[in-house]
Amino acid sequence: MDKYIIFATLSIPVIIISWRTLFDLRSHGFYRFLSWECILWLFAANYRYWFVEPFSVRQIFSWIFLVISACVVIMGVVQMKRKGRPGRDSRQKTLYRFEKTSHLVDTGIFRYIRHPLYSSLLFLTWGIFLKHITVTLLIISILSSLFLFITALIDEKECIDYFGDEYRQYMKRTRRFIPFLI
Repeated sequence: MDKYIIFATLSIPVIIISWRTLFDLRSHGFYRFLSWECILWLFAANYRYWFVEPFSVRQIFSWIFLVISACVVIMGVVQMKRKGRPGRDSRQKTLYRFEKTSHLVDTGIFRYIRHPLYSSLLFLTWGIFLKHITVTLLIISILSSLFLFITALIDEKECIDYFGDEYRQYMKRTRRFIPFLI
């Protein structure tokens, strides 16, 4: 019962934050919302296993993924604020201010991966999943990853529409989520 309460409570701010994109299947925000909800469910289902068997291989990998997630999101946000130069009316109204970059960010972590914030959510998903592994949570983790992949594809289309050939060239020299891999 407690996991349902935790999930519902944490979903309220996510729904409020995502309200502008909840009904637009063509927006990357719609699929990002679905991924966030999967992550919240993983957390609600696994929070009590956070420190169980702290030195098991599963927990060690979980903590590695969670630390990577935190580092990647921090590096991504700092770089977007530093180099992105948010525009006011230059991009979609459904984008958050920090997403409305008027300059292509291709330095720092963005030099290696196009979507560090989504990458951090992937690491977060699998880090939480490893806390307590079940078939149901495996399915939810796969769904979260699929939603993040769709989010990235739609975001890339939006960036191509805005930045044009500059973004296409950027896509050729970077990976989507993990440097040198994918």
